[in-house]
Amino acid sequence: MSSELPQQTSQKVNPDACPVIESLEQIGSQWRLAVLHELLEGELRFNELKRATGANARTLSRVLDDLGEMGFVDRRIEEDSPIATFYSLTEKGESLAPVFDEIECWAGEWLESTA
Repeated sequence: MSSELPQQTSQKVNPDACPVIESLEQIGSQWRLAVLHELLEGELRFNELKRATGANARTLSRVLDDLGEMGFVDRRIEEDSPIATFYSLTEKGESLAPVFDEIECWAGEWLESTA
């Protein structure tokens, strides 16, 4: 019976998944959202992002790698001494600006009224 459970679960996967759910799976983690939001202001170095988001180095590195693989973030390395790594949004990442604006408007209206 337990061998049937994975088959039943895999059969319930909807190939026409909701775009909202799919979007949240890509950008919906706390750290991904924090990084994307900070980079809306422009290019930042790794340590600047670390300070701005409060993420530890390991988490931030993983998040930046994930966002880079998904096409949201670009990485630029300057070979001068000391070596500096800069991160910026791609066109895909920048296209999230109106989404963040809407979330901010919603939060301003609904989160402040509950406080």
